[in-house]
Amino acid sequence: MAEMIRFARPDGQECPAYLATPSQGDAAPAVVVIQEWWGLNAQIKGTADRLASEGFRALVPDLFRGKLAADASEASHMMSDLNFGDAAGQDVRGAMQYLKRSSGKVAAMGFCMGGALTIIAAANIPETSAGVCFYGMPPAGVADPAKIAVPMLYHFANDDDWCTPAKVNELEAAAKLSKAPNALYRYQAAHAFMNEARPEVYDEANAKLAWKRSIDFLRQHLS
Repeated sequence: MAEMIRFARPDGQECPAYLATPSQGDAAPAVVVIQEWWGLNAQIKGTADRLASEGFRALVPDLFRGKLAADASEASHMMSDLNFGDAAGQDVRGAMQYLKRSSGKVAAMGFCMGGALTIIAAANIPETSAGVCFYGMPPAGVADPAKIAVPMLYHFANDDDWCTPAKVNELEAAAKLSKAPNALYRYQAAHAFMNEARPEVYDEANAKLAWKRSIDFLRQHLS
């Protein structure tokens, strides 16, 4: 079952979101899915639906409040206007608190901009049980991977001019200092290789591999 809902943020305001519920019901382990810079579009809703088909409750907070980017320029502008601290500390945390009312453990899984917010959530939001980051990095000083205390899985593309291989090496070195389990995988692919709605970058083989690793990770750490 899938539906649009509204949940309360820690500050009492409401955030709209897309909720996909598996056949197991509200007690199933849960994942907060954090969007790319395009907004709460059909592709990210489909990702939540896929998670539900794997047995997870999946909630996608609408960080842009109904706005959808028509192209990369508009998406970049919308992301630049986003208050990352508010998005993580209020929208994402509120989503986790909503899910934890009936789910025992909740993970964050984000893509691109959402990948950066996943790292921020894992470092700063106490409700986070685990994190799966796809090709995203937060601004310097916002979240230190070395201090993350929950299991983490990182996926990065070698052909990426934002999360460059050099930056990924730095993140991996920091992550290795964490006392929590973590793993980082590199793929011979382009940034956003998981996005099947973008045929110019989508890589089916690597997307399937990264998805399987992510599902296995979530089942291991949310059970």
